[in-house]
Amino acid sequence: MTHATRSGSDICREYQVDPQQGLSEAQVDKQRTIAGTNELAAAPPIPLWRKVIQQLTDITSIILLIATGIAAYLAITSDSSWLKVIVIGAIIVLNVVITLFQEHHAEKALAALQDLHVPTVTVLREGIKTTLPAPELVPGDIVLLTAGNSVPADGRLLVAQNLTIDEAILTGESEAISKQTETLAADPDSIGDSFNLVFSGTAVTQGNGSFVVTATGMHTELGKIATLLNKTKKQKTLLQQRLSQLALRLTTIALIAGVLIFLLNFFLYQDNMADSLLIGISLAVAAVPETLPVIVTLSLTHGVRKMAQRRAIIRRMTAVETIGNVNVIASDKTGTLTQNKMAITRFWQPEQSVQKIDDLNELTPEQQQAFTYMGLATNAEVTDDGESHGDATELAIVHLLEKFNLHRRDFEKDYPRLDEDPFDSTKKTMATLHETPDGQYVVIVKGAVDRLQLAQQPSEMMRVHDDFAANALRILGIAYREFPTKPTADWAEIEQELTLVGLIGLIDPPRPEVPAAIAKAHAAGIKPVMITGDHLATAKAIASDIGILQAGDQAISGTELRQLSDRELKDNIADYSVFARVSPEDKLRIITAWQANGATIAMTGDGVNDAPALKAADVGIAMGITGTDVSKNAADMILTDDNFATILDAVEEGRTVYHNILKAIEFLVGVNFAQIFLMLISVSLGWDAILIAEQLLLINVLADGLPGFYIGYEPGDRDNMQQPPVSKNRSLFADGLGWRLGLRALVFTLLVGGVYYLGRFSLTGGSQEQGMTMAFLVLALGSVIDVYPIKTHQMLSWRTLKHNHPLNISVTIAISLVLATAFVPWLQQAFALTNLSTSAWWITVPAIFGSVICLEITKYFRLKRKQSTAQSSAEYDLD
Repeated sequence: MTHATRSGSDICREYQVDPQQGLSEAQVDKQRTIAGTNELAAAPPIPLWRKVIQQLTDITSIILLIATGIAAYLAITSDSSWLKVIVIGAIIVLNVVITLFQEHHAEKALAALQDLHVPTVTVLREGIKTTLPAPELVPGDIVLLTAGNSVPADGRLLVAQNLTIDEAILTGESEAISKQTETLAADPDSIGDSFNLVFSGTAVTQGNGSFVVTATGMHTELGKIATLLNKTKKQKTLLQQRLSQLALRLTTIALIAGVLIFLLNFFLYQDNMADSLLIGISLAVAAVPETLPVIVTLSLTHGVRKMAQRRAIIRRMTAVETIGNVNVIASDKTGTLTQNKMAITRFWQPEQSVQKIDDLNELTPEQQQAFTYMGLATNAEVTDDGESHGDATELAIVHLLEKFNLHRRDFEKDYPRLDEDPFDSTKKTMATLHETPDGQYVVIVKGAVDRLQLAQQPSEMMRVHDDFAANALRILGIAYREFPTKPTADWAEIEQELTLVGLIGLIDPPRPEVPAAIAKAHAAGIKPVMITGDHLATAKAIASDIGILQAGDQAISGTELRQLSDRELKDNIADYSVFARVSPEDKLRIITAWQANGATIAMTGDGVNDAPALKAADVGIAMGITGTDVSKNAADMILTDDNFATILDAVEEGRTVYHNILKAIEFLVGVNFAQIFLMLISVSLGWDAILIAEQLLLINVLADGLPGFYIGYEPGDRDNMQQPPVSKNRSLFADGLGWRLGLRALVFTLLVGGVYYLGRFSLTGGSQEQGMTMAFLVLALGSVIDVYPIKTHQMLSWRTLKHNHPLNISVTIAISLVLATAFVPWLQQAFALTNLSTSAWWITVPAIFGSVICLEITKYFRLKRKQSTAQSSAEYDLD
């Protein structure tokens, strides 16, 4: 039994409190000892030093740290240069700083949650009204509420006088809830159905009342959400997981190669320790794509800017690529899929057919009279500057009148209001008394159809009512009674013997652009689902209308969901497209169940109740307009227009970013593999190192790094949104990436090894310096210009060459730096290079373009094969 099914007096007896007196100081002290302060507790933050240690224990950082240590040792004990130490150390520091910057804003959700607690409250203690700080509240306190107050704790209502409370931060539904004190017959299915309870963090919009506190601090519904936020950990993104796997593979290869080199040196060549260490440093430098973390970050940063232009603000940078790979989008209904405002869509009058409002052009006299009565029995208004004031349902009436150029203020000039019987949650109606233009009087009653005291019920009324309800419409009836003289009886008697004017059906209508966005999601291989705090019938109607609930899909309520075990939910989660009347815990289970099935899921939300699920989702998306600070701080992305269609724009941009990062990996890692193989070959054949560590650093950081920084500026492929999302189970090297990496590594290994051999052993005047210089130029310049066949999946053309201006500029700078290193004397000396003979240049220049030519030839056959497959498929479809 919950507090909703117990009377207020029973709960007061449990806390031994008199509702007219409140707690004594002794009782307060006793309760505080048991319950603690009325505050939300935060999980202890991770100290900065631990975050730094976490970054430095990454496998890539460990390799670079070892290389730095060895280089520093050699610089101290021998004549080795400090250049390696400085460059590698700077790369480590840069990578750590960038990662910490990305995480800087990740954990602010609970701080915003704590801000929801009101600073002071009014309570009864020892018979005296007392104002005190909210943290001093204890269970059993009697709290007084008035319009404008925030509720400071959870409790059971004792008094509710026309009391309505906005619970949107907990339920996600924008319409305020009318409260009552009557005991409920059964436990409510959700917070939104707990009509006699109040909850911490919600806001009183109308009326006044009092309640006895039943939960404070972390025991409140708000506290339960804080607990979920503390426990929920953000998972690594798909890209982070794959980059970790890549680093592990490169490390494994480097370790195996390192052991082989050590054995060869020790048993065959008996090199001294310093020479072995130098080769070890070179191997470490060759194995690690030092600029890849920076290039990934720059690609993500460019994606952040592009998404901001499309009204999606990224808070966690890695979400840029993750959003491109989502295959499930779990969307809140109100404000995201719908317009977040009630609208009248159906209208019926006795002896008439049901009218769709969109089909109405001109009003009949009967309709004109009905609309007049609706406007008169309404208190909402829209000011001249466009600001709306009043209940959402009444604002729908005002907007309907505006559509036909009717205004409530004009009505009241002809029908001045004399009195009003305001709405309350018990009678579920409101009434107004007006004088008519002919000097008579009319009472207009608006409210729940079953509460209208009609003189005679039209035969079709209940059939129309049930038809509206079947379409998830909220239904209001309008009725009237005329009097020749001003009535003097009480309202209960006046509101009898009414004549029905008509019924109106209201709903929060879908955004007009949403159905097309849903269709776009399906075409992109993404399953959209609805998760809402609204009623099941309403959710199903909207979901069917916009295309989320399709043939074969199921809908489930929170009550039914809680009857499923975690295993049952995991096994059946893909069958459901609509989840209605769900709690924060339910939302978290839904997200977890999808992820357990290998889905990459994006979750949208705007309320405090959405925050744990937003944090748990692969991409949490908060609403920028209607969203609470808590939901925004828990999210990875914020929509500035609260529009579902913007999510699909972000998906498209995210896919472009992800593909560009894959291009960066292809561009960098192929060369790294070639460098490892070249080191192995040089040691195996008894040569001195083909390339020294300084040269490898220059290639990795400048020659390859500079162009790599701007691969992220490449535009997306035209068929981006016609391709399925990338599965979590798919390897980083899928779709031919692994094959292309291997081919490029092989080509460079053969080219660089070949020119080194010719320059050292075959050409006239051959030497190690000449062979090394030729090898350096082929690898450095060849890998730079390789960016062009890699950056586009189409054959190279003038258009594809010129459309990325920053990339072209970076390639020019990279080539200039490499050539300067080869020609400027002091740079030649620093990097162990020499001037080449004419015959050496005749060999070197063609070899520079060898990889580009090879990549374009293989691309040609790949595109031809793809085109042939597409044609065969089209012919099969026609058959």
